Amino acid sequence: MKKVFYNAKVYVERGCFAEAVLVEDGIVRAVDSELKIRAMAGSDAEYIDCQGKTMIPGLNDSHMHLLFLGNVLNEVKIEGSKSVDDLVERCQKFMVEHPEKVKNGMHACGWNHDLFEEGEKRMPTRHDLDRISTEIPIALERVCGHVLTANTKAIEMLGLTGDSPQYPGGEFQIGEDGYPNGIFAENACAHVNALIPAATYEEKKDIMMEAMRYAVAHGVTSIQSNDVGCSSQDVEGTFKLVNELYGEGKGLLRYHHQVCFKNPRDFENYLKEGEYARVGGSYGEDSWVTLGPLKLFKDGSLGGRTALMTNGYVGAPDVHGIDCLTPEDTAEFCRLAKEYGMQIVTHAIGDEAMRQMIAAYETAFVDGENKLRHAIVHCQITDQEILDAIVEKDILVMAQPIFLNYDMTIVEPLCGKEMASTSYNFGTLLKRGVHLSYGTDCPVEDCNPFPNLYTAVTRKQLCGEPAGGFYPEECVDVETAIDAYTVGSAYNQFEEHRKGRIKEGFLADMILLDRDIFTVDPVEIKDILPVMTVVGGKIVFEK
Repeated sequence: MKKVFYNAKVYVERGCFAEAVLVEDGIVRAVDSELKIRAMAGSDAEYIDCQGKTMIPGLNDSHMHLLFLGNVLNEVKIEGSKSVDDLVERCQKFMVEHPEKVKNGMHACGWNHDLFEEGEKRMPTRHDLDRISTEIPIALERVCGHVLTANTKAIEMLGLTGDSPQYPGGEFQIGEDGYPNGIFAENACAHVNALIPAATYEEKKDIMMEAMRYAVAHGVTSIQSNDVGCSSQDVEGTFKLVNELYGEGKGLLRYHHQVCFKNPRDFENYLKEGEYARVGGSYGEDSWVTLGPLKLFKDGSLGGRTALMTNGYVGAPDVHGIDCLTPEDTAEFCRLAKEYGMQIVTHAIGDEAMRQMIAAYETAFVDGENKLRHAIVHCQITDQEILDAIVEKDILVMAQPIFLNYDMTIVEPLCGKEMASTSYNFGTLLKRGVHLSYGTDCPVEDCNPFPNLYTAVTRKQLCGEPAGGFYPEECVDVETAIDAYTVGSAYNQFEEHRKGRIKEGFLADMILLDRDIFTVDPVEIKDILPVMTVVGGKIVFEK
């Protein structure tokens, strides 16, 4: 069935707009004036009046966690907690109102001690969480996902004491009483989270569907999602879950796997005997599900003070963050990836993390070039040498401009003004020709792409500060921001030839906006919402 979307302002590419789009079999067949498209389509096509609204390509989140988002939508909402007491009270109330959801344990994500407005600006400890419960294990993750606080019950279940050895690539803090104080970081967090009973298989399917509905309602038509080995440690079960949902025709958006493994042996098994081997590396060109890169974690977060920093943090030069990946494992991951032609994308935030990963990537280059499109996810704290290396070695960057809403308040105090001036330089990297894409790392940030676009364009917090923007020379225009979220993200997937534009031969993934993103006051960009979301020519959301 042919579909014609007419009476629209269709963004084709910079400086080029059209009036109507002809879609057939999930593909854009033509983009032109309404008169010409009507002549091509004929009277038997379905005609959809876009009422003069602006249409842009569907937005493609280059790094997020869909299953984790589904979990957060079903847990106590602790993001925005104003204090330790507020955090505790929210959890206490949730326990009373939803006892069935926490009878065997409580998990939530979103607190940020740097944004506490009342009481002490500190991380919560086990003593605070014991006010919620001493009967069930509790794990409350910081918004970054790299630090969490556990209650005493969880520590007891882990069998930890003040003399227990630290976890490889992670740590738990010891309190003044010589006993773990409940604060866990990096790889140690997984041990706490494992204490909280996971949702059943059917519950996970419902959770993932809820997350998909949320994403398409905000204009996201493609996601590059790190669920396997991250949001879920059940590798085979997660592949099965995604395959079943899409096999049943329930998928609402295009899903590109980013896959984690605890060690190179598990990765090798995936390549030789796991899902990758079973499907020959691909589900087929027409599938809405695709197998993507190996995802690695090199360090932690800036706000959690676990990002890997060469010279440490301001006022704490001996604190360098946490290195989550040994040189030996890094080398083996890179060797296997090169052998099997696999892309690698690595979480790297601190400057030292990026230095080490760029050097490691060179060992996985093909014919001396980055033909496998290895990428840095986040790419936040950089100096000029790192920026030059990214450009010269053609390293991809998967950036989250929205992180600046919070990070602009801490980057200078933690890293110094000189380092801050060369950090979060996403505008510069785009101007220098780097293949840079946008994402949200949802649920670290909301997967709603419009606050993200707003931040890229204005370099301001959501409240509008600072008035002139944070290092405003890094601002980009609206077209550049949209392209980073569409064709930029498609490049990560080797699909820039058929995805990310509303052009003949491209996938018919499009969104219709409630206001014109190209003409509104930039302050309004964050408030834009879609009135229609189209994936493969199918309307998956309509307001």
